[in-house]
Amino acid sequence: MAKQNEGLGQRWYAIHTYSGYEENVSRNLRQRIESLDMEDKIFDILIPTETKIKIKNGKRKTTREKIFPGYVLVSMVVTDDSWYVVRNTPNVTGFIGTGVIPTPIDDKEIEELQRRMGVEDPTYNIDVETGDTVKIIDGPFKEFEGKVSDVDVARGKIKIIISMFGRETPVELDFLQIKKV
Repeated sequence: MAKQNEGLGQRWYAIHTYSGYEENVSRNLRQRIESLDMEDKIFDILIPTETKIKIKNGKRKTTREKIFPGYVLVSMVVTDDSWYVVRNTPNVTGFIGTGVIPTPIDDKEIEELQRRMGVEDPTYNIDVETGDTVKIIDGPFKEFEGKVSDVDVARGKIKIIISMFGRETPVELDFLQIKKV
């Protein structure tokens, strides 16, 4: 027989975990939901991540990073037993809320998080223009200053003219390798 209040009171809650244990908590909680037959009270578990661009060894890499390290989001109906199951999952340190009452996350915040998580390619935030003076902060020309001669927004690349051995030399860099002076 289906429960009358199924879906009523279902909200997203943030649970605090030991940092680095988010996947472990998610896995343990899924097992506990199944073994303790809580599928009708705990519906979904989410570790919010987004794609970031990093430079490592001079190469551009895209990685998935946690938006809120140390937190896992759980969609559930809070009852004494569902709260107990989540609260007593290994590596869970507590719910986010006042006192012992968990505070639900606003639906708009969840929608924004899900939108952020769904974005596959991070957008480039290039705030320099041709003629700007920039400092190189990474790579073989680190600490050099130069003038921007070209900005390729689509590729996330910037051409800079630096003075080397008394000559002006053009170098192409990733936008992450420079900062505006």
